[in-house]
Amino acid sequence: MQRFQDQTVVVTGGGGGIGGATCRRFAGEGARVAVFDLNLDAAETVAAAIRDAGGRAQAFRCDITDRASVDAAVAETEKALGPIDVLVNNAGWDVFKPFTKTEPAQWDKLIAINLTGALHMHHAVLPGMAARKKGRIVNIASDAARVGSSGEAVYAACKGGLVSFSKTIAREHARQGITVNVVCPGPTDTALFADYKEGAGNPEKLVEAFTRSIPLGRIGQPGDLPGAVLFFASEDAAFVTGQVLSVSGGLTMNG
Repeated sequence: MQRFQDQTVVVTGGGGGIGGATCRRFAGEGARVAVFDLNLDAAETVAAAIRDAGGRAQAFRCDITDRASVDAAVAETEKALGPIDVLVNNAGWDVFKPFTKTEPAQWDKLIAINLTGALHMHHAVLPGMAARKKGRIVNIASDAARVGSSGEAVYAACKGGLVSFSKTIAREHARQGITVNVVCPGPTDTALFADYKEGAGNPEKLVEAFTRSIPLGRIGQPGDLPGAVLFFASEDAAFVTGQVLSVSGGLTMNG
């Protein structure tokens, strides 16, 4: 039997690079996948590809910054696919500027997407998991949360907050059979990284510098992340909670 046979998995930002790769991997291991994304067309593209490959997936439009949208998407998912067994909070957004060049309106958007959105998802899904005495939550943060990153001050603050929040929720819900863990990507070839490169003004030079600084010698790809996510979501990690794992090619090495 596959590891996630007949489990319902929600992935936010599922229409993007890391999110889409994660959705496809879960579906390949037997899960019923709910692809959550603000962009319904992107979510449906991922869900359709999964169905074409013989898997089970359904797209749901979800604005994680809007609690009513979150509640509606969660309710629709449970009606269509069953109770949620695994939640992957992957959706994110960034603006790449020195902190003093940013504006409060940008802070509000960064916090709403990268921190408050994940809080909405936890708050909507945790009661059902607690009632069933089981559940897996995997939060996608960033190595910016662990070591900082120039031009990403508020993003790093949000992701650092998500790490601390995850550890607290892991403590609060451990006795209910719920585990909460964090995966921190390093530089990964996604649309977000493309925006980061453009913001730097010299994309080729930036990629060259990152590549030199990563011990494994390359920029991460979206397909590098799902293995860590699925490990935390699986029974292999049943006794692992409140932990943070960097997937960065060795760019950061935290004990």
